[in-house]
Amino acid sequence: MKRRVVVTGAGMITPLGVGVEKNWGALCQGKSGIGPITRFDATQLKCQVAGELKDFQPQDFLDSKFIRRFDPFIQYAMAAARMAVEDSGLKVNVDNEDRVGVIMGTAVGGWTSFESAISFVVKGELGKVPPFLILNATANSAAGVIAIQYGAKGPHHLVMEACASGTNAIGLAFRCIQHGEADIMITGGTEASITASMLASLDLLGALTSKRNGEPEKASRPFDGDRDGLITSEGSGVVVLEALEVAMRRGAKIYGEVIGFGNNCDAFHYTSPSKDGEGPARCIKLALRDAGIEPEEVDYINAHGTSTVVSDLSETRAIKSVFGEHARKLAVSSNKSSIGHMWGAAGAVEAIFSLRTIATGLIPPTINHEFPDIECDLDYVPNKARTAMVEVALSNSFGFGGVNGALIFRKLAV
Repeated sequence: MKRRVVVTGAGMITPLGVGVEKNWGALCQGKSGIGPITRFDATQLKCQVAGELKDFQPQDFLDSKFIRRFDPFIQYAMAAARMAVEDSGLKVNVDNEDRVGVIMGTAVGGWTSFESAISFVVKGELGKVPPFLILNATANSAAGVIAIQYGAKGPHHLVMEACASGTNAIGLAFRCIQHGEADIMITGGTEASITASMLASLDLLGALTSKRNGEPEKASRPFDGDRDGLITSEGSGVVVLEALEVAMRRGAKIYGEVIGFGNNCDAFHYTSPSKDGEGPARCIKLALRDAGIEPEEVDYINAHGTSTVVSDLSETRAIKSVFGEHARKLAVSSNKSSIGHMWGAAGAVEAIFSLRTIATGLIPPTINHEFPDIECDLDYVPNKARTAMVEVALSNSFGFGGVNGALIFRKLAV
């Protein structure tokens, strides 16, 4: 029999702030973390807004040597992991070190360090290339520094699967515990994606990014009829997963249970999902089958909801395809309306928010939902948080290359 897996700790950094409670409060109040880009001169770009981290001070979590050496995506991961581990009360020692593992996800890894180093290469100043570039370029360093920090000697992986990275990292960690490869996993996603070259590339792809520069707080508007593209943001989300019996034996608090994981590929297009949502629909069905539940048992969907025209339509059609008439009874909301698209960190942060919904009975809103789209016609919890009884929540992530991930969480019933 597969072991039951629960969540015992969580930590996050997003454009809304540092820490789960601060983020959760701001999210449910309908606040936005999107603003003008200050990291570099963005005046040449069509999209000049992003979800930068405003409150994060790395020295609050890391020593000065670590900060100098490691890329922001690693700093964010380490800070979120520290919050999650402290929240869980986990102690790694010689008795359990080989049963504790780390799996982290990222879409682009150390892009910030690459961009900085290339500027020296272009100028012929090779002696100024940072010696730690190779560690920052090796994207598994995010998982590596967490494992080193806590002495976690169990399963260790990097998941680099675009926007589904955080979700699929948690899903693989879930599998490790289910099948007895580990008892405890530190897992999630991290991203430092607000760089000139990355945003310039997105700009040139065309219809992916919003041009609503004059009102950045309204730029991310998933499922809205006036949406015009996604908003890039950054940060990290990390959770501690444990086998239920291990968590109960040590008296850990439990936020909820992971009961299902689905993963597949559209095999359709490099950046765009199919309009009929066929790939995402199959992914959701895989998660439901893995969880051993019927579609009607799901109460809430934390949507991928990027605010791009095609992606939101594809997800809406996928939900209708899987859930049938029950789709009309489901609450569906997108956290990206408030925090933007955190790429490889998105799924991990949204997983934590899904667990908070189960724990509190409060569904965060999809803000900026002002103009109905006749084709995106589900209940997207527009603009205002809602109180509801949520026993089971589905969290979706769909990424470039057609990679899909879906996690299902349930209120713990022992």
